[in-house]
Formats: sequence, C-alpha cells, structure tokens
Amino acid sequence: MSVLDDPGLFGRQWAATYDQPGNPDPAPAVEFLAGLAAGGPVLELAIGSGRVALPLAARGIAVEGIEASPEMVALLHAKPGGEAIPVVVGDLTDVGVTGPYPLVYLVFNTLFNLTGEGRQEDCFRNVARVLAPGGAFVIEAFVPDPADFDQNEQVQVRSVTENSATIRLHQYDREAQTFVRQTITFTNGGVQLKPFGMHYRWPEQIDELAAQAGLRLEARYATWQREPFGPDSTDHVSVYRKV
Repeated sequence: MSVLDDPGLFGRQWAATYDQPGNPDPAPAVEFLAGLAAGGPVLELAIGSGRVALPLAARGIAVEGIEASPEMVALLHAKPGGEAIPVVVGDLTDVGVTGPYPLVYLVFNTLFNLTGEGRQEDCFRNVARVLAPGGAFVIEAFVPDPADFDQNEQVQVRSVTENSATIRLHQYDREAQTFVRQTITFTNGGVQLKPFGMHYRWPEQIDELAAQAGLRLEARYATWQREPFGPDSTDHVSVYRKV
C-alpha cells in the first residue's frame, strides 16, 4: 500500500500547525449545515480539530465525527466543548458508525484525499448506509482547473530563512486525475518530507459516484452562501439526498 493511502498520514504530519490563521472561516458552512441538520445527530467525516463541528455543536446540534488521526482528535478534545463530541478513530471510507443520520458532511476538498482505488466509491456507499431516509450528504470541493496542471510538474518556494528552506513539488497524472505533492524542508539538522496526494474529480464525476450509491443531487452552489454555481465557479458545495 502506498504511504499516501494511509488515512492517518495527514494528521500526523500537520496537526502541530493545523490550527493557524488563514484557515477558512467556518461560519458560512455552519449556517448552511445547521439548516439541513433536522435536529441531528449529524456526522462529520474527517472531523479534524473541529473547525466546523465545534461551532455547529454550539448551536445545540448533536455532532459526531470520524477521524483517522488521533493527533487531530486530541486537538479537538482539548478545545472548549470538544470532549462532548464523540469521535470514532478510523478511516472515513469505512464510516464505522451505525446512524441513522439526517446529515453527513465532508468539507474542504477532503473527498479528494481518498487516493486509493475504489476508496471514494466506498465512502459514498457507506455514507448511504448510515443516512436516514431522505437524509443529506453535503460535500465541499474545488472544481479542477486544467490550467493549474498544464505541466506535469510544478516547483514552488514556500519559505527561505537563514536556517532553513522549504519547497513544494507537485507531479501530476492528468489521465488518472491524481497528483502527488511533496513538501520538503531543508535545515542544518537534515531533511523533512511531508508527502500528500489527491484524486480530484469534476462535479459531474462526483454525481456519478453518488448515483451509484443511491444518492441524487438535490442542489449545487458555488459557495456556502448559496451563490449560484456556474461555468466559472472554482468551488462547489453539493447536496445529495438518499433516494
């Protein structure tokens, strides 16, 4: 198995610096999701450090989570209100809970982190299993832009100081719709590698995954504020319903 298929890899690498300025404001997502919660309980896949879950729970909605990284769960449970949110430590493709839930959600492009063969399909199938009849599955993801990977490789300089240098490398497989990213930090003490991979899909391809699992697209927006989705939209928030 590729190291990129390890569901806990991201959290182990990034938990120490994950909660930092620059992460998206959760308020619009929380407002959107609260309107679909139907009293709860709701389930967040890859709940992470609780960026969305905590303010959603603060509105009186029972939130549960699945997270592959114990390091991320520790961050969540250390925050005010975090201990009250039950989290299953496991792979989000397994969806190791029983439900039923009126709402399951997966934000911030995390669907694309499932790079192994059939893992995105497994995720949809298992979400459908735990959704209540008529329940909603909400996904937030970027819309791939071919201009971002018009070359097979990219090199970016992330930071340079007197004591270190960090570069980020991307290698794309456009036919497979995947990329591998390597963040490399050089210091006097050695070299640190932080690999990361994605299997990106266009919205209509995600619709196909949903349909195969018995979910139908109910609505698609360009933002959490329900701005209309169009040809120039760079992101989408899609709502699927259990048939």
